[in-house]
Amino acid sequence: MDDTAMMDSEDHPMRDADATNGSAPPGRNGTEDDTSTDDDSQVNESSPEPQDVEIAHLRRRGLLPTGCCYDDRMKLHMNADFSPNAHHPEDPRRIHEIFKAFKKTGLIYTGPPSKLPEIMKLCPTRYMWRIPARAATKEEICLAHSPDHLGWAEELENMSTADLRALTKQYDQGRESLYVGSMSYPVALLSAGGAIDTCKNVVTGQVKNAFAVIRPPGHHAEFDAPMGFCIFNNVPVAVKVCQQDYPALCRKVLILDWDVHHGNGIQNIFYQDPNVLYISLHVYQNGLFYPGKPPNPMTPDGGIENCGTGPGLGKNVNIGWHDQGMGDGEYMAAFQNIVMPIAKEFNPDLVVISAGFDAADGDELGGCFVTPTCYAHMTHMLMSLASGKVAVCLEGGYNLTAISNSAVAVARTLMGEPPPRMELPKINKEAARMLAKVKAYQAPYWECMRPGVVDVPQVQATGGSRLHDVIRNAQRQVLQEKHSMLPLYIQRDHIFKSFENQVLVTPNLHEAKRLLLILHDPPQLLAQPDVIDTTLEPHNAWVVDGVTQYIDWAIEQKFGVMDVNVPSYITHEEDMDSFIPSTQEDQLQKQLRSLTGYLWDNYLQLYDANEIFILGVGNAYLGVKVLLINKDCKSRISGVINFVTGNLRPVKSQFDEGLSSWYKENSRVYVAGDHACWFDPELTKKVHKRRFGTVVRSDKTTLNEMMQKHAKDTQNWIMSRVRDDGSGDSTDEDPPS
Repeated sequence: MDDTAMMDSEDHPMRDADATNGSAPPGRNGTEDDTSTDDDSQVNESSPEPQDVEIAHLRRRGLLPTGCCYDDRMKLHMNADFSPNAHHPEDPRRIHEIFKAFKKTGLIYTGPPSKLPEIMKLCPTRYMWRIPARAATKEEICLAHSPDHLGWAEELENMSTADLRALTKQYDQGRESLYVGSMSYPVALLSAGGAIDTCKNVVTGQVKNAFAVIRPPGHHAEFDAPMGFCIFNNVPVAVKVCQQDYPALCRKVLILDWDVHHGNGIQNIFYQDPNVLYISLHVYQNGLFYPGKPPNPMTPDGGIENCGTGPGLGKNVNIGWHDQGMGDGEYMAAFQNIVMPIAKEFNPDLVVISAGFDAADGDELGGCFVTPTCYAHMTHMLMSLASGKVAVCLEGGYNLTAISNSAVAVARTLMGEPPPRMELPKINKEAARMLAKVKAYQAPYWECMRPGVVDVPQVQATGGSRLHDVIRNAQRQVLQEKHSMLPLYIQRDHIFKSFENQVLVTPNLHEAKRLLLILHDPPQLLAQPDVIDTTLEPHNAWVVDGVTQYIDWAIEQKFGVMDVNVPSYITHEEDMDSFIPSTQEDQLQKQLRSLTGYLWDNYLQLYDANEIFILGVGNAYLGVKVLLINKDCKSRISGVINFVTGNLRPVKSQFDEGLSSWYKENSRVYVAGDHACWFDPELTKKVHKRRFGTVVRSDKTTLNEMMQKHAKDTQNWIMSRVRDDGSGDSTDEDPPS
């Protein structure tokens, strides 16, 4: 479409009212405005100006419209490199397609201009009220940017095409990721000006809320530099202008940034501002995802630990996903558990949504799966703040279909349509852990984040200890009193320092003819917090340990016992987090390989025991696998019992072809009844292969229930493999079912 024709038709303000009036208005489904078209020439300068509508009268009737700012001139910011390979994701069609979708769905009036005054008089909220875009002044830009940065942008108009291409090539290869053209400066002023007047119209009550369909985007632009497709940072410019011009109406502002990339520029501009709360939901990937960690290590980035500084401490909330692939479940969980509680406690006068739609389902650059319905729900929740004063300013989003559908969903919600019903998928476990960490980081600054969050430094300062250490010490005392068991001295540092009390043995273990090696997870903790304030009383908490009954039985049967408690995480003195995820499997396997190898080399293989049995419980059963694979020990082992609720791992060796067959014949592997392997025929067939051992499906689902239910069977199976003559040879007797 001809940009000049579009500019002639679209840059004149035709303010239409928008929203619904209890039911879906004619025209949104093509029932009345069938004359609507994508030809923007129908919108012309004969349309009525804003003063034609009595705002005070509309306000009294509760019929303020939703505003929409759009100007075709913003498509004139284009890449100076016109080569075939110069296509850029930040395409001028982005705003064109959104505005076209607004018209196609009946949100923008496209009929004869002569009918508009009567329509507005009868139903002022039927259509979106057009807000004209104008160029921001230099004084307005310098409220959020340095004069040098403004001068850099201004100079773009005076550069030759060759120089612009060279500059684009330079920026496109660096962290700036930017293209420039001869019209970039005036269009950037227009984008910032559109954001300013959109927010002003919302603050002053000319519209109830508004959507600014503007480009270039802004949230990456720093105080003194362009970055990430952004020249001027539109939202901070608009917010600072509103705070300056309307101090009584716009003192506190919430900026919610749901672009898939962290809005580093917005964060840094307001990092010390106590009156602007910036909340960003973005993919972080430990700083690897764009914009990544800044070159200056002292500059904050999108990590959840960056909470503001000075007077602005606590007014910066980063919700940084561990990876791409997040969707409706994760975003709604973030809103329900963090965004809305903090936002309500902050109680803003204005909400500005820095609305990038590159987390939308279908945007390959973002790689996430947020649906239009989810965007509608998030918008609806934000509309409950600041008396409904919400201004939406477009940021990223590079799939034209996804960005259009998402923007329409947000606009419909702004106009008063209820969000569609949605089915929430289960939240990613790592994402849930990250949200818990965000709460812990924000707890010092927000009352709503404190329930259930432990102040670790304060606890340690008062002599507190990690509970798993306390439990193991208690177990040690009980087993010492009951069976005279003592800690095994381990003469190595590194990871073994934490196992000082984790390996307990019966006295004279080296003289026992029968030996039971137990590798188990820590006891299960069950607790019921107070439903009001989430406090936890000791009398409402339990420690459930299914291993003790096996130790009691083994000692009764004249077994020597080596009990190895494998913690979910090896704590360090410097740990300050109130929530620490369990050790990843690869790390756990590495630790268990070293530990079991050490125990075998220095103790077990040196003993005279004729029969050695191994009991593996929970994730610690990986120790059984690594011991069998890495040590030539199967000739000394009479049997293996495993209880598994997590990953089921094979035992096979490229050096010992007979190991899998031996494991099948000499093991009982109880697997939880709700394990995924039982619900897929291919997996069920697979787990019955030799390398997984003799797998038995339990009708129980937790480790302690399984150990309780199958105690008698496992004990009988062990005893069936013990020869009375003490030779240590296995019998040919089949194990009981």
